[in-house]
Amino acid sequence: MRRFFSLLILVTLYFVPPSVSAGAVAEQPDPDSEGTAILRRFQSSFRAVARKVIPVVVEVNVEEIIRQPDPEGLKEGSPDEREFRRPGLGSGVIVRRDGEKVYVLTNNHVIGDADEISVSLYNGRKFEAATVGRDERKDLALLVFTSEDAIPVAELGNSDELKVGDWVIAVGNPLGLESTMTAGIVSALNRRGGPGNNISDFIQTDAAINPGNSGGALVNIHGQLIGINTWIASTTGNYMGFGFAIPINNAKKAINDFIETGIVIYGWLGVMARDQQPGDPKGALVMNLYRDSPAGRTGFLPGDIITRVNNGRVKSADDLIQIVGDLEIDSLAHFEAIRNGEKISLPVKISVREDEQKLIARTGDLWPGMLVEVGESPAKSGKGSEDTVVWIVQVFRSTRVYRAGFKRGDIILEIDGRQVKSLPDYFQALNKSDAGLFKIKILRQKEELIITLIKDPED
Repeated sequence: MRRFFSLLILVTLYFVPPSVSAGAVAEQPDPDSEGTAILRRFQSSFRAVARKVIPVVVEVNVEEIIRQPDPEGLKEGSPDEREFRRPGLGSGVIVRRDGEKVYVLTNNHVIGDADEISVSLYNGRKFEAATVGRDERKDLALLVFTSEDAIPVAELGNSDELKVGDWVIAVGNPLGLESTMTAGIVSALNRRGGPGNNISDFIQTDAAINPGNSGGALVNIHGQLIGINTWIASTTGNYMGFGFAIPINNAKKAINDFIETGIVIYGWLGVMARDQQPGDPKGALVMNLYRDSPAGRTGFLPGDIITRVNNGRVKSADDLIQIVGDLEIDSLAHFEAIRNGEKISLPVKISVREDEQKLIARTGDLWPGMLVEVGESPAKSGKGSEDTVVWIVQVFRSTRVYRAGFKRGDIILEIDGRQVKSLPDYFQALNKSDAGLFKIKILRQKEELIITLIKDPED
C-alpha cells in the first residue's frame, strides 16, 4: 500500500504537461478569476451542507434477541434456553421534535425484528429508542427518543422539484463508518421495483451508498432532506454506482400517520390493475374490482383504463397504487378513464385500505375473479399459430369464476355466443349491463366446454 501511494505521488509530482517546458514555472490560477470564485462557492456549498446535515443524521443500532433450547439442558430433561443477540446497523434522520420527544425516520428493514434499539448522534451521545410505527409497503419506520437538550432537526425539502443531473449528497453510516458524506447526482427519477413490495418511485443516484447507509439522508445542495436512502443494485452486496432513495414527499404523510395512529393509512379504490401493453394508451388497466368498494359502488368496470387522478397522470398500475394510497380518506377524488375507446369521468369517495389479511378474506367479492392474457394459440388448442386467444393465467379462490369451475390454462372462446379473441372482446362481453348470467365456452386440453357463470349468485 505504501509503495502504491509513493508511486502515485511520484507520478503527480513529476508529470510535466506538454505545453510546459522543463524548468518552466507553471502558471498559477488567478485568485480573483471567475473560475476560482465559482470553485470557492462550490466548496463552500458542500461544507455548508456538511455542517447542516451531519448533526441530524443518526446511527441506528438494533439487537434481536434469539432464544433457543439449550442442548445440554435437553439431555438432562431441563427446559433451559440459551440467548443469542443478533446486532444490526443502519442510519436514520431526525425529522421532528415535540417537546422532549425526538422523532427519527429510518427504513423498516433497518428495524427488522429488533428487541432493542438505540440511536447515536454525530457527537457520540447515545439514546435508547422505541418504535412509533412501521410500514412494510413504503419500507419506512419512525423511532422516538427523549432529550431535554437542544437537538437539531432536518429541513424537509420538496422531492418533486428534483431533476436528473441535480447534485445530491448522501449522509449515513456505511459499514459502521459514522457521519460519512458522499456526493453525486440524480441519475434518474421514478424508478420502480426494489426489495419486497415497496411501492415508492425511487430516486436513483450515483452518490456512494453501502450497507449501513439504509435509512440515512439524501439531501440537495441546500442541505434539505429530499430522500431516505434505502437500497442498492449490486451483484456483490456493495456499491456499484446504483443507489436508490425514497422521495421525502412519499414519507411526509407517513410521518404524520405514524405519530397520530402508529400505522400508515392508505387510501383505497378497490381495483386490481396492471400496466398497459407497449403501444397502448398509458394508464392502469382494471382487470378485477371489488364489488363492495369505492370503485364498485361508483361504477368502474373491468377493462377501464385509468389515465388520471385529480389531474395527475397515471402511467402505470404502480402509479395508480401510489397515488390512491396517498389520497385523503373520505375525500372525493376525480378519476378519468378510457372505456371502449371513449373518455369517461368518475368521482370516487376514497375509503381506508384494509390490511392484507382482511383483503385476502374479501377475495370472494372480486369480479370477475381471474386474470387473463392474450397470446398466440397454444399448440395444444389445435388452432393455427396465426390465431390469438384469451386464456386464463390465474383464478382467485372463493371467487365466482372459481366456484363456477374455471381453471388456469382455460382458453375463452365465446361469451354468450360472441367470439372472444382480444381483451376488448372479453371485457365488453362481461360488462353487458343487463347480463346476470353468462354462458362461456372454453377450450380445456383440446376439449370444448360450456360453463355457466352467475354474476350475482345467491350465497
